[in-house]
Amino acid sequence: MVDRDELLALYEQMALIRRTEKAAHDLFMSGLVKGTTHLAAGHEAIAVGASAALRPDDYVFATYRGHHHAMARGATPEECLAELMSRATGLCKAKGGSMHLTKASTNMLGSYAIVGAHLPMAVGAAWSARLRGTGQLAVAFFGDGATNIGAFHEALNLAAVWKLPVLFVCENNLYMEYTPIADVTAVARPAADRAPAYGIPGEVVDGNDVVAVQEAVARLAQRARAGDGPAVLEAETYRHFGHSRADPATYRPAEEVERWLKHDPLDLARGRLVELGVPEETVTAADERARDVVAKAVDAAKNASPPDPSEALTDVWADGGAAWRT
Repeated sequence: MVDRDELLALYEQMALIRRTEKAAHDLFMSGLVKGTTHLAAGHEAIAVGASAALRPDDYVFATYRGHHHAMARGATPEECLAELMSRATGLCKAKGGSMHLTKASTNMLGSYAIVGAHLPMAVGAAWSARLRGTGQLAVAFFGDGATNIGAFHEALNLAAVWKLPVLFVCENNLYMEYTPIADVTAVARPAADRAPAYGIPGEVVDGNDVVAVQEAVARLAQRARAGDGPAVLEAETYRHFGHSRADPATYRPAEEVERWLKHDPLDLARGRLVELGVPEETVTAADERARDVVAKAVDAAKNASPPDPSEALTDVWADGGAAWRT
């Protein structure tokens, strides 16, 4: 169980992510973020709780809804917002945008727009760690819709055959874009219920409870590092916005939305802090620090320079050219 100081730090990190997401929404609505943006407001406990249970050198792979994972693994609000605004100071120097946030220096190895594409990549990273004997773990975060993609099944099968140190964490927010996952899937738990078919554990956790997520990931990570192979963790959660900023999400029942908004990750963590005897003003101060950091990040991103067109073709190939193809 986390102590009060650890939980307060997790709460502040979630508050920082939530405020960054809100800033991204506002910047998009004001025309300063081009293209589309898939917000993860409501999912913060999964990224923050899981990251708290991982080693700094573990590998993380996320989806196009990956702002929270990038920040949980060390990306700053300024880096993320500058990337969304196509600034030279962005996390990927304006080459990735909202859907491709990557921070290789902290082993956050990308956000991927092709559904399920990164699951086999995580298997490859886990195989590499096994081959090198580093004790590292690879973690693939994905949405419920990816469980109906072939890559999900291919990745689980090979990971199980080789007993690789990889965790598959499903962020089940009940909707695969605009379609309820329950309408098109034969099992009640689209990720966890399918794990036994590959001979690996499948568990379900409250994805809005940062402590529950941390404890589950820590336990499964220890199991994987010990050589017992992969596992599937299905984290139940809910997005506060539509699929993307172009989606008003009117297809979701009002009572469902209301029920889940009352189960907010930040509110749950705040309640735990109160139970641990943390004064309300201490929690409020954490919120205020997050607010100030994001406000400064917005100003810095707005004032940052656009990317230099001469750098458009840099960072494309690892060796800077195409000689490897011949």
